[in-house]
Amino acid sequence: MEEDDIVAEWSERIRAATADGRPLRIRGGGTKDWYGQALEGDILDTRAYRGILSYDPAELVITARCGTPLEEIEAALAEHNQMLAFEPPHFGRAATFGGCVAAGIAGPRRVAAGAVRDFVLGVVLMNGGGETLHFGGQVVKNVAGYDVSRLMAGSLGTLGLILEISMKVLPRPAAEATIKFDMNGTDAVRKLNEWGGRPLPITASAWRNGTLVVRLGGAESAVKSARTALGGEVVDAVEAERFWDGLREQTDPFFSAIPPKAALWRLGLPSITEPLQLPGAQLVEWGGAQRWWITDTDAQTVRMSAKQAGGHATIFRTGHGYDRSAGVFTPLPAPLMKVHRGLKAAFDPARVFNRGRLYLDF
Repeated sequence: MEEDDIVAEWSERIRAATADGRPLRIRGGGTKDWYGQALEGDILDTRAYRGILSYDPAELVITARCGTPLEEIEAALAEHNQMLAFEPPHFGRAATFGGCVAAGIAGPRRVAAGAVRDFVLGVVLMNGGGETLHFGGQVVKNVAGYDVSRLMAGSLGTLGLILEISMKVLPRPAAEATIKFDMNGTDAVRKLNEWGGRPLPITASAWRNGTLVVRLGGAESAVKSARTALGGEVVDAVEAERFWDGLREQTDPFFSAIPPKAALWRLGLPSITEPLQLPGAQLVEWGGAQRWWITDTDAQTVRMSAKQAGGHATIFRTGHGYDRSAGVFTPLPAPLMKVHRGLKAAFDPARVFNRGRLYLDF
């Protein structure tokens, strides 16, 4: 089927669903089906609408359709020694470009490079009325006023069907090195914050099981200088790549053993927060700002602990017996939820897109 025919068919299907009040479940490769609330609605599969529309390495911008495999995007960038700087996880080979943006999940490099939304320059979106809307463009200066295109990052498909995305990319570092240190969690957090205040080319960090691992990236001279200044033990390049990939894709042993009645929580905290003294395994990322915590502690206690530390908590994955009724994402304050509802009403008034995926009544 031609691309225009696909879009026309989707428009007709969305208009019919809106008229009937029947929910649609926007889905690419399905590699993140476990993320968010319960899945609801008839599947609208995006994978047929695929392909890189334009890529100018000199301008550091790529534009592609939503169903384009994420690995195809990364392969095209790698040919020119460039990358998606936020280092998105795939969670499976079927991951798509649209799903990457809709999920809004960044990998280990996020602390140095920025979040998914920071790289979205423009989107083509289909709303609940089956209309095709264009937001942003292919250069940063086109982003003015309400930056609607970046709202799509992390929206989990609740605002509309992303058709195309224009995204800023960056060159790969000329040199990289990974070093590790034996230290407890408290010392690791303190060291990471100390180093964060210095001009060091740190592109990722992680602490778990008494070991702090730090990745350096940039000009060869900068990496060499930082490696000398920080000390530590240099990690073999192959082992280092395996470690960071395991962290990004959550294939690392830390993530593999979630007990049946426990959950893997993702906590966003001020980077200076010392490790929470609560039961369960913890892993510290992003210079101390992201914490992974495996625990069977109830949701209210976890969220209260995060709030008291000045942050928030999200249920990322769960064992089979864990109660998710408290909601996957931290409940929003009423004024902020009012804004969310206003956006939902503007883009999807009949609430047909990914109903309940972000919040139970959204």
